[in-house]
Amino acid sequence: MSAGKRVTTRGVVFIHSTPTALCPHITWALESVLGQSVTLDWTEQQLGRSLKRAEFSWTGEPGTGAKLASALRGWDNVRYEVTEEPTPGLDGSRWSHTPTLGIHHATISASGDVVLHENRLREVMTLAQGAGEAVEDMLGELLGDAWDAELEPFRHAGDGAPVRWLHKVG
Repeated sequence: MSAGKRVTTRGVVFIHSTPTALCPHITWALESVLGQSVTLDWTEQQLGRSLKRAEFSWTGEPGTGAKLASALRGWDNVRYEVTEEPTPGLDGSRWSHTPTLGIHHATISASGDVVLHENRLREVMTLAQGAGEAVEDMLGELLGDAWDAELEPFRHAGDGAPVRWLHKVG
């Protein structure tokens, strides 16, 4: 890579559900991370009274996804996911958050699969001590099964919602 060429990546912020009162705060949090004005098209979240949802595509330097996920963390009753696509030398990522489970981070392959690294798998094998059910439970936690189960109804409730694409990377 030539000196001076800035590496960028892109991703999506999915606010699956938030109380209406937090909508401007979420917008401000995204703006503070991205350093630019953000417009979110808030729509009704069908799974709860006074809940809103939005999706926002972003472009930025590698690591922006982690900053966005951190900026959204800590508010009550917000369900969200942040994705960041892989870049040369860096894996992709997904951060999932629910009010009951907190935040989960997963490394994501180019095809969208969760990647479990060798050391994590070795740790599971050591801790499980050959107990099949323990292996299954630990792998489920690493894969984010509980987060997926809690977020899935909210994901489907957003099918057909508009996505705003800001920039094309590259």
